[in-house]
Amino acid sequence: MQPTPAPYQTLRLTPHPSLSGVVQVTMAKPAVFNAFDEQMIAELSDAFARLGSDPTVRVIVLAGEGKHFSAGADLQWMQRAAQAPLEWNLADARKFAGMLATIEACPKPTVARVQGAALGGGVGLACACDIAVAADNASFSVSEAKFGILPAVIGPYVMNAVGKRQARRLALTATRIGAAEALAIGLVQQVCPLDALDATVHTVLGELLNCGPQAQVEIKALYAQMAPGPITPEVRELTAQTISRVRGTPEAREGFAAFLGKRPASWINPAPQTPRNTP
Repeated sequence: MQPTPAPYQTLRLTPHPSLSGVVQVTMAKPAVFNAFDEQMIAELSDAFARLGSDPTVRVIVLAGEGKHFSAGADLQWMQRAAQAPLEWNLADARKFAGMLATIEACPKPTVARVQGAALGGGVGLACACDIAVAADNASFSVSEAKFGILPAVIGPYVMNAVGKRQARRLALTATRIGAAEALAIGLVQQVCPLDALDATVHTVLGELLNCGPQAQVEIKALYAQMAPGPITPEVRELTAQTISRVRGTPEAREGFAAFLGKRPASWINPAPQTPRNTP
Protein backbone atom coordinates (compact mmCIF):
# COMPACT_ATOMS: atom_id res chain seq x y z
CA MET A 1 0.00 0.00 0.00
CA GLN A 2 1.19 3.49 -0.82
CA PRO A 3 1.00 6.05 2.03
CA THR A 4 -2.31 7.90 1.88
CA PRO A 5 -1.98 11.45 0.57
CA ALA A 6 -4.64 12.64 3.04
CA PRO A 7 -3.44 13.29 6.61
CA TYR A 8 -6.09 12.14 9.07
CA GLN A 9 -6.64 13.74 12.46
CA THR A 10 -8.82 11.02 14.00
CA LEU A 11 -7.54 7.87 12.26
CA ARG A 12 -4.26 6.02 11.90
CA LEU A 13 -3.66 3.85 8.81
CA THR A 14 -1.07 1.12 9.29
CA PRO A 15 0.08 -1.54 6.84
CA HIS A 16 0.22 -4.94 8.52
CA PRO A 17 3.78 -5.74 9.63
CA SER A 18 3.82 -9.22 8.12
CA LEU A 19 0.80 -9.65 5.83
CA SER A 20 1.15 -7.91 2.50
CA GLY A 21 -2.02 -6.19 1.36
CA VAL A 22 -3.57 -5.80 4.82
CA VAL A 23 -4.16 -2.29 6.20
CA GLN A 24 -5.52 -1.48 9.64
CA VAL A 25 -7.66 1.62 10.06
CA THR A 26 -7.48 2.56 13.74
CA MET A 27 -9.87 5.06 15.27
CA ALA A 28 -7.41 7.12 17.32
CA LYS A 29 -9.41 9.06 19.91
CA PRO A 30 -8.91 6.87 23.00
CA ALA A 31 -9.53 9.75 25.42
CA VAL A 32 -13.21 9.71 24.37
CA PHE A 33 -13.32 5.96 23.71
CA ASN A 34 -13.14 6.58 19.95
CA ALA A 35 -16.48 8.36 19.87
CA PHE A 36 -17.00 9.81 16.42
CA ASP A 37 -18.10 13.21 15.20
CA GLU A 38 -18.36 14.92 11.82
CA GLN A 39 -14.60 14.78 11.29
CA MET A 40 -14.16 11.10 12.02
CA ILE A 41 -17.18 10.26 9.87
CA ALA A 42 -15.66 12.16 6.95
CA GLU A 43 -12.26 10.56 7.49
CA LEU A 44 -13.68 7.02 7.74
CA SER A 45 -15.59 7.60 4.50
CA ASP A 46 -12.47 8.85 2.77
CA ALA A 47 -10.18 6.13 4.15
CA PHE A 48 -12.42 3.23 3.13
CA ALA A 49 -13.07 4.74 -0.29
CA ARG A 50 -9.33 5.18 -0.90
CA LEU A 51 -8.37 1.74 0.40
CA GLY A 52 -11.22 0.10 -1.47
CA SER A 53 -9.91 1.46 -4.76
CA ASP A 54 -6.22 0.78 -4.01
CA PRO A 55 -5.13 -2.29 -6.05
CA THR A 56 -2.38 -3.09 -3.52
CA VAL A 57 -4.87 -3.49 -0.65
CA ARG A 58 -6.45 -6.90 -0.08
CA VAL A 59 -8.11 -6.64 3.35
CA ILE A 60 -9.01 -3.76 5.70
CA VAL A 61 -9.14 -4.11 9.50
CA LEU A 62 -11.16 -1.57 11.50
CA ALA A 63 -9.91 -1.15 15.08
CA GLY A 64 -10.17 1.23 18.02
CA GLU A 65 -7.17 2.51 19.94
CA GLY A 66 -7.10 1.95 23.69
CA LYS A 67 -9.41 -0.09 25.89
CA HIS A 68 -12.58 0.34 23.81
CA PHE A 69 -13.60 -0.12 20.19
CA SER A 70 -16.01 2.82 19.93
CA ALA A 71 -18.46 4.59 22.21
CA GLY A 72 -20.50 5.61 19.18
CA ALA A 73 -21.54 9.20 18.60
CA ASP A 74 -19.64 11.94 20.42
CA LEU A 75 -22.00 13.56 22.92
CA GLN A 76 -20.90 17.09 21.99
CA TRP A 77 -21.77 16.29 18.38
CA MET A 78 -25.18 15.03 19.49
CA GLN A 79 -25.75 18.16 21.58
CA ARG A 80 -24.98 20.31 18.54
CA ALA A 81 -27.42 18.23 16.52
CA ALA A 82 -30.16 18.67 19.13
CA GLN A 83 -29.92 22.46 18.72
CA ALA A 84 -29.57 22.48 14.94
CA PRO A 85 -32.37 22.91 12.37
CA LEU A 86 -33.85 20.01 10.45
CA GLU A 87 -31.89 20.79 7.27
CA TRP A 88 -28.56 20.58 9.14
CA ASN A 89 -29.56 17.33 10.83
CA LEU A 90 -30.65 15.79 7.55
CA ALA A 91 -27.37 16.64 5.83
CA ASP A 92 -25.43 15.38 8.84
CA ALA A 93 -27.37 12.10 9.01
CA ARG A 94 -26.82 11.55 5.30
CA LYS A 95 -23.05 11.82 5.83
CA PHE A 96 -23.22 9.25 8.63
CA ALA A 97 -25.34 6.96 6.46
CA GLY A 98 -22.91 7.42 3.58
CA MET A 99 -19.96 6.47 5.76
CA LEU A 100 -21.55 3.19 6.86
CA ALA A 101 -22.57 2.47 3.27
CA THR A 102 -18.99 3.06 2.10
CA ILE A 103 -17.68 0.54 4.64
CA GLU A 104 -20.39 -2.02 3.85
CA ALA A 105 -19.98 -1.65 0.08
CA CYS A 106 -16.17 -1.66 0.14
CA PRO A 107 -15.04 -4.15 -2.52
CA LYS A 108 -12.30 -5.46 -0.23
CA PRO A 109 -13.06 -7.76 2.74
CA THR A 110 -13.39 -5.82 5.99
CA VAL A 111 -12.76 -7.10 9.52
CA ALA A 112 -13.83 -5.35 12.73
CA ARG A 113 -11.41 -5.92 15.65
CA VAL A 114 -13.54 -5.27 18.73
CA GLN A 115 -12.40 -4.92 22.33
CA GLY A 116 -14.12 -3.29 25.27
CA ALA A 117 -17.25 -1.27 24.59
CA ALA A 118 -19.03 -0.91 21.26
CA LEU A 119 -21.97 1.41 21.84
CA GLY A 120 -24.57 2.93 19.53
CA GLY A 121 -22.85 3.80 16.28
CA GLY A 122 -19.92 1.62 17.36
CA VAL A 123 -22.23 -1.37 16.99
CA GLY A 124 -23.14 -0.07 13.54
CA LEU A 125 -19.46 0.07 12.56
CA ALA A 126 -18.96 -3.56 13.61
CA CYS A 127 -22.08 -4.65 11.74
CA ALA A 128 -21.06 -2.78 8.58
CA CYS A 129 -17.89 -4.87 8.34
CA ASP A 130 -17.97 -8.29 6.68
CA ILE A 131 -16.47 -10.04 9.70
CA ALA A 132 -16.41 -9.03 13.37
CA VAL A 133 -13.97 -10.62 15.82
CA ALA A 134 -14.49 -9.70 19.46
CA ALA A 135 -12.43 -10.09 22.59
CA ASP A 136 -14.17 -11.77 25.49
CA ASN A 137 -14.26 -8.44 27.33
CA ALA A 138 -16.31 -6.81 24.57
CA SER A 139 -19.79 -5.49 25.27
CA PHE A 140 -22.39 -4.12 22.90
CA SER A 141 -25.35 -1.79 23.33
CA VAL A 142 -27.65 -0.22 20.77
CA SER A 143 -28.00 2.60 23.27
CA GLU A 144 -29.70 5.45 21.38
CA ALA A 145 -33.11 5.15 23.07
CA LYS A 146 -31.49 6.02 26.41
CA PHE A 147 -30.88 9.48 24.96
CA GLY A 148 -34.36 9.88 23.54
CA ILE A 149 -33.34 9.15 19.97
CA LEU A 150 -33.29 5.97 17.89
CA PRO A 151 -30.76 3.84 15.99
CA ALA A 152 -32.12 4.82 12.60
CA VAL A 153 -28.96 4.97 10.46
CA ILE A 154 -27.34 1.89 11.99
CA GLY A 155 -30.64 -0.01 12.11
CA PRO A 156 -30.38 -1.76 8.71
CA TYR A 157 -26.85 -2.97 9.50
CA VAL A 158 -27.83 -4.31 12.92
CA MET A 159 -30.88 -5.98 11.40
CA ASN A 160 -28.79 -7.60 8.67
CA ALA A 161 -26.45 -8.98 11.32
CA VAL A 162 -28.89 -10.31 13.92
CA GLY A 163 -32.32 -10.38 12.26
CA LYS A 164 -35.32 -8.10 12.78
CA ARG A 165 -36.57 -9.49 16.10
CA GLN A 166 -33.22 -9.36 17.89
CA ALA A 167 -32.54 -5.93 16.40
CA ARG A 168 -35.84 -4.66 17.79
CA ARG A 169 -35.02 -6.05 21.23
CA LEU A 170 -31.58 -4.44 21.26
CA ALA A 171 -32.96 -1.08 20.08
CA LEU A 172 -36.07 -0.99 22.30
CA THR A 173 -34.28 -1.99 25.51
CA ALA A 174 -30.83 -0.47 24.88
CA THR A 175 -29.57 -3.43 26.89
CA ARG A 176 -25.85 -4.13 27.04
CA ILE A 177 -24.87 -7.65 26.02
CA GLY A 178 -21.56 -9.45 26.41
CA ALA A 179 -19.39 -11.05 23.78
CA ALA A 180 -20.88 -14.52 24.27
CA GLU A 181 -24.42 -13.32 23.61
CA ALA A 182 -23.22 -11.19 20.69
CA LEU A 183 -21.74 -14.35 19.19
CA ALA A 184 -24.91 -16.35 19.83
CA ILE A 185 -27.16 -13.85 18.00
CA GLY A 186 -24.76 -13.22 15.11
CA LEU A 187 -23.58 -9.72 16.00
CA VAL A 188 -20.01 -11.04 15.83
CA GLN A 189 -18.71 -14.23 14.26
CA GLN A 190 -15.85 -15.06 16.60
CA VAL A 191 -14.91 -14.45 20.25
CA CYS A 192 -11.51 -15.01 21.84
CA PRO A 193 -9.56 -14.03 24.95
CA LEU A 194 -8.41 -10.42 24.92
CA ASP A 195 -4.73 -11.39 24.84
CA ALA A 196 -5.40 -13.57 21.78
CA LEU A 197 -7.33 -10.96 19.82
CA ASP A 198 -4.57 -10.07 17.37
CA ALA A 199 -3.67 -13.73 16.86
CA THR A 200 -7.31 -14.57 16.15
CA VAL A 201 -7.68 -11.68 13.71
CA HIS A 202 -4.40 -12.79 12.13
CA THR A 203 -5.87 -16.24 11.48
CA VAL A 204 -8.93 -14.70 9.85
CA LEU A 205 -6.70 -12.49 7.70
CA GLY A 206 -4.73 -15.54 6.59
CA GLU A 207 -7.93 -17.27 5.53
CA LEU A 208 -9.00 -14.22 3.55
CA LEU A 209 -5.62 -13.85 1.86
CA ASN A 210 -5.70 -17.50 0.77
CA CYS A 211 -8.70 -16.76 -1.44
CA GLY A 212 -8.70 -15.10 -4.83
CA PRO A 213 -8.94 -11.31 -4.50
CA GLN A 214 -11.12 -10.85 -7.55
CA ALA A 215 -13.33 -13.72 -6.43
CA GLN A 216 -13.88 -11.85 -3.16
CA VAL A 217 -14.83 -8.70 -5.06
CA GLU A 218 -17.33 -10.76 -7.05
CA ILE A 219 -18.71 -12.37 -3.88
CA LYS A 220 -19.37 -9.01 -2.27
CA ALA A 221 -20.96 -7.62 -5.43
CA LEU A 222 -23.20 -10.68 -5.87
CA TYR A 223 -24.26 -10.97 -2.24
CA ALA A 224 -25.13 -7.26 -2.19
CA GLN A 225 -27.82 -8.07 -4.75
CA MET A 226 -29.35 -10.95 -2.78
CA ALA A 227 -31.36 -11.26 0.42
CA PRO A 228 -32.77 -14.19 2.42
CA GLY A 229 -36.03 -15.35 0.94
CA PRO A 230 -37.44 -17.16 -2.07
CA ILE A 231 -34.93 -18.13 -4.74
CA THR A 232 -36.65 -16.54 -7.70
CA PRO A 233 -35.96 -17.10 -11.41
CA GLU A 234 -34.23 -13.69 -11.39
CA VAL A 235 -31.90 -14.79 -8.61
CA ARG A 236 -31.12 -18.07 -10.38
CA GLU A 237 -30.30 -16.18 -13.57
CA LEU A 238 -28.13 -13.68 -11.72
CA THR A 239 -26.08 -16.47 -10.12
CA ALA A 240 -25.76 -18.38 -13.37
CA GLN A 241 -24.65 -15.29 -15.28
CA THR A 242 -22.11 -14.44 -12.59
CA ILE A 243 -20.42 -17.83 -12.30
CA SER A 244 -20.34 -18.35 -16.07
CA ARG A 245 -18.52 -15.04 -16.45
CA VAL A 246 -16.09 -15.59 -13.57
CA ARG A 247 -15.11 -19.15 -14.55
CA GLY A 248 -13.17 -17.88 -17.55
CA THR A 249 -11.18 -15.18 -15.78
CA PRO A 250 -7.38 -15.35 -15.40
CA GLU A 251 -7.75 -15.66 -11.64
CA ALA A 252 -10.03 -18.68 -11.99
CA ARG A 253 -7.62 -20.34 -14.43
CA GLU A 254 -4.76 -19.71 -12.00
CA GLY A 255 -6.78 -21.11 -9.09
CA PHE A 256 -7.57 -24.36 -10.87
CA ALA A 257 -4.01 -24.67 -12.20
CA ALA A 258 -2.58 -24.18 -8.72
CA PHE A 259 -4.90 -26.81 -7.25
CA LEU A 260 -4.11 -29.37 -9.95
CA GLY A 261 -0.41 -28.55 -9.77
CA LYS A 262 -0.43 -28.89 -5.97
CA ARG A 263 1.15 -25.47 -5.49
CA PRO A 264 0.03 -22.22 -3.85
CA ALA A 265 -1.92 -19.86 -6.07
CA SER A 266 -0.08 -16.74 -7.16
CA TRP A 267 -2.01 -14.48 -4.79
CA ILE A 268 -1.01 -16.38 -1.62
CA ASN A 269 1.65 -14.86 0.64
CA PRO A 270 4.23 -17.00 2.44
CA ALA A 271 3.08 -18.00 5.93
CA PRO A 272 3.97 -15.19 8.38
CA GLN A 273 4.52 -15.29 12.12
CA THR A 274 1.55 -14.71 14.41
CA PRO A 275 1.67 -11.25 16.04
CA ARG A 276 0.95 -10.09 19.55
CA ASN A 277 -1.81 -7.63 20.40
CA THR A 278 -1.01 -4.11 19.15
CA PRO A 279 -3.71 -1.46 19.84
